[in-house]
Amino acid sequence: MMRYAVVIEKAPENYSAYVPDLPGCVATGATVREVEQQIQEANSFAAPKAVCFI
Repeated sequence: MMRYAVVIEKAPENYSAYVPDLPGCVATGATVREVEQQIQEANSFAAPKAVCFI
């Protein structure tokens, strides 16, 4: 099982997240919790057998 780090950034109006090792694996959300859920979903498409570290 692969494990990837997730970067979460605060923007003026929301939060964004990306996985540096998975190009195109990005997400946005109104809260940290929402962006964590969104990045997990995005990861399931980019690398189905991987786990993201948040």
